[in-house]
Amino acid sequence: MPKIVDHDQRRSEIVEAYLAVVARDGLSAATSRAIAAELNIGTGALWHYFDGFDDVAAGAYKRIVERTNGRIAAVTAGLRGLDAFYPMIREILPLTKETLDEAHVVVGFWGRLAANAKIEETQEDLGDYWGGLIAGYFAEAIEDGVLDPAMPIPDVLDVLLTVCLGQQVNAVMASPMVDPSRQLGMVDHCLLPWRR
Repeated sequence: MPKIVDHDQRRSEIVEAYLAVVARDGLSAATSRAIAAELNIGTGALWHYFDGFDDVAAGAYKRIVERTNGRIAAVTAGLRGLDAFYPMIREILPLTKETLDEAHVVVGFWGRLAANAKIEETQEDLGDYWGGLIAGYFAEAIEDGVLDPAMPIPDVLDVLLTVCLGQQVNAVMASPMVDPSRQLGMVDHCLLPWRR
């Protein structure tokens, strides 16, 4: 009798193996052979569950989005205004080993996305989701008298989200700008004109 395999579970295991290889050995080491070895299966077995390596990278990107959003929900629970904004932004910026590893996967996915429009539908619009959360926190901070009501929230949001995405690239390039204090300083600089 043939072995019954849960395809969703196996896909999840392959994505986790990809992320484990990246975290341990770096993005360039995350080859199909390395992923298969991580799972102790043959390389060809990967392609029973994914259409190709771009599909694996897209799955890893989605997993990172899920993890980041889960961490954001956990660290902002019960908070409002800037007390919620700063913990959220710390989960997005590449400030720790975990978020630096994630930046490598995310930027690697963006590179694949630029070369393969077919995987474009896998990219969630985080600008809308994260932007909505941050806009809400800024509205609360205005209500609490911490930020100026004249603050142009959409404009400040655009700059902050661009800083966050740019820092993902800086992390991969090992730029000095990826120093955590510099990253958080950029965020503070965006808010400074609007603080009361």
